[in-house]
Amino acid sequence: QVQLVESGGGLVQAGDSLRLSCAVSGLPFSNIAMGWFRQAPGKERELVAAISWGGGSRYYADSVKGRFTISRDNAKNTVSLQMDSLKPEDTAVYYCAASSFKLVRTTTDDYHYWGQGTQVTVSS
Repeated sequence: QVQLVESGGGLVQAGDSLRLSCAVSGLPFSNIAMGWFRQAPGKERELVAAISWGGGSRYYADSVKGRFTISRDNAKNTVSLQMDSLKPEDTAVYYCAASSFKLVRTTTDDYHYWGQGTQVTVSS
């Protein structure tokens, strides 16, 4: 049974930091790329960050470059998203997603397993 379980969301003020974590089971975690997506009300789901199977390649959306950091621990089957200097426009539900590929993927269709999402709210 495949499970992706996110944790770490919450309500913070602009400029604060949050760390999201995702625990993965039922997948060959160390052989697949992982991503973090977000979806704000009335907007499409967008890729925020992605990391290759070994962590050697990472992708960031322009809107979060320099503020967010994606990392993974293949020994613990976890992927994390460190979010610094948060802005009100970062408010969204954040989803952890697993690809079926080893290398970084940037399209939603390349991710086949999803977590339930965790709410991040940034107040001004």
